[in-house]
Amino acid sequence: MTKKRVTGIGGLFFKTTDPSKTKEWYKKHLGFNTDQWGATFAFRKDENPTETGYVQWSPFKEDTSYFNPSEKSFMVNYRVEDLDWLVGVLKEEGVTICDEIARYPYGNFVHIMDNDGNKIELWEPIDDQLLPQDSDS
Repeated sequence: MTKKRVTGIGGLFFKTTDPSKTKEWYKKHLGFNTDQWGATFAFRKDENPTETGYVQWSPFKEDTSYFNPSEKSFMVNYRVEDLDWLVGVLKEEGVTICDEIARYPYGNFVHIMDNDGNKIELWEPIDDQLLPQDSDS
């Protein structure tokens, strides 16, 4: 069986002048359940509806260096099936890999650049390690 590369959207990150004010606006007007990182949206996985997946929405300060070397005001996080395998394939295809794979209890991450200079975050999630946030911050 062929491995999937991207399995869905893992998050949307964007720059704003005041992340706290932006989170409050989205909470008030669109009903987002915000926390210190933004908002987390849960979904049921198509391949196994008993399992939950998560999508992260996060505003960043406009002077963040997290999106570098991209000069864009946003970054998309894509969920992937097997990050180690995919990074190997992308290297063979000549894709710019920005950093080494970072490993956390909730998943593995790496950043790449697309052909338009957008920094992309690839995430191999460990969804059962993510818990919905109840914070009102």
